[in-house]
Formats: sequence, C-alpha cells, structure tokens
Amino acid sequence: MSCASAEVSEMREAYKTVRLILCRGDLLAVCLVLMAAAALIAGWSMGSGGKAASVQIWQDGIWKGEYDLMQDQEIQISGSYQNTVKIQNGRAAIIDSNCPGQDCVKSGWHEDARQSIVCLPNRLELRLVGTEGEPQVDGVTR
Repeated sequence: MSCASAEVSEMREAYKTVRLILCRGDLLAVCLVLMAAAALIAGWSMGSGGKAASVQIWQDGIWKGEYDLMQDQEIQISGSYQNTVKIQNGRAAIIDSNCPGQDCVKSGWHEDARQSIVCLPNRLELRLVGTEGEPQVDGVTR
C-alpha cells in the first residue's frame, strides 16, 4: 500500500467518524439553539421602555418610596448594610455601599424604564418606572 492510498484511507475513516458524530438530531439541536439566540437578540434590540420618570425603592420586599428622577437628591438606605442612592439628571445609581462585592455600585447609572439596580446583601431593589400611561410590557413581549 502506498503512502497516498494510506492517507486516503485515513481520510475516509476520519470522514466516517465525523459523520457518525453529527446526525440529524444534532443538526436540529444546533438550529434550535441558533433560533433561540436570534430571538433573544431581537428582544434585546427592541430597546427598553423609554426614559424612566421615577425610581421605586424596595427593601426586603417592602415598598420604601418613590422618587422623581428630575429632582436631584441623595437617599441613604439602612438595613444589613448602608447604601447611598443618587438621583441626578434623570438617572439613578447606587454610588456608595458597604456591602461585600460592591456589584450594586459597579452597575453604574440607569435611566431607562423597566431597569433595576439590586443590592442582594442588603435585599434592596431600585426599580425605574416610566409614566403611568405607558404600556406595561417589556422588549421580549412586544
């Protein structure tokens, strides 16, 4: 057997192995994953709910208050940890916290309706809400 025929024989075996690995079910699974990814991207690209008008503060599932985003202010929130919420120029952020990890501070400024800022260690959620007349659907359900 020559080298060329040995290489061809090896290539045929490799092709058979690949062909056995990928069957119709695998192709269907790949297509479903790609379709799901496309649907998620389409949902995200539809955008947010527009600019938020106010921010609601919830702690441990209890509503603490609602603040107008057009009124610049700082709000101190106590619980297991201390959080400082800043409202400025129509947007909100947690600018200081003594919680571990500081993920709530790192999330930065938010200004779109239906966005949330969360501090899990302090069981705190800031919900940015739009105007009353705006439909209560998100980008995925549109």
